[in-house]
Amino acid sequence: MIKTALLFAAMLPGLAAGQDAPASFNLSGVSLRPSIYQGATAMEVRMPPASYQDPAREALADRNFMAWLPVDFGDGTIEVDVASDLAPDAPAYARGFVGLAFRIDARGSFENLYLRPTNSSAPDQVRRNHTIQYAAYPDFRFDGLRSQFPEKYETWADIGTGRWMHLRVVIAGTTLRLYLDGSPRPAFIVDDMKLPATQRGGVGIWIESGTVAHFKNLRIVPAAKP
Repeated sequence: MIKTALLFAAMLPGLAAGQDAPASFNLSGVSLRPSIYQGATAMEVRMPPASYQDPAREALADRNFMAWLPVDFGDGTIEVDVASDLAPDAPAYARGFVGLAFRIDARGSFENLYLRPTNSSAPDQVRRNHTIQYAAYPDFRFDGLRSQFPEKYETWADIGTGRWMHLRVVIAGTTLRLYLDGSPRPAFIVDDMKLPATQRGGVGIWIESGTVAHFKNLRIVPAAKP
């Protein structure tokens, strides 16, 4: 299955609007379609406004809205270019949420690394510190991690909406390193990811309320076997 994903990744940059690439993905509460974003051939992911969270009725928490490839990924490297914008009807708490879900298993649990691009330039330093987030669905969402381990699973980065951002995520056991925009130095490190190191599964593009996301050049490279 990994071989199929790698072949699809190689094809993705050349897709034209109207081709059937979305059929390779499973969809969890989102729509997926070929698009052109800032002159580049890409894929667009969005959720219906009816699925936006209402903070007046529920606590905001990470959910499982994503488009994902049903591959068998454990350790290795995931690379992708992502961009996000706020939808015209985005709620006030929207941040342009976009990121990766990986090791998505048959029960629907997964590790999660995502961005809040609008936080990067916020005038509030605490909010700026919440630009990059690690979480694990469903038992280790951002709110629980933040209350139990303040600042450990999130950090600041110089990013923003309305532009392409390159993510390279290197995963080994319970360790994750995120490299942004080609930098040789990791922007974020998690050394105790919450799901078992043996968990394997799919890889996808994850979003939350009020985001219109685009992605291209998705590449999944499993770690070499010892």
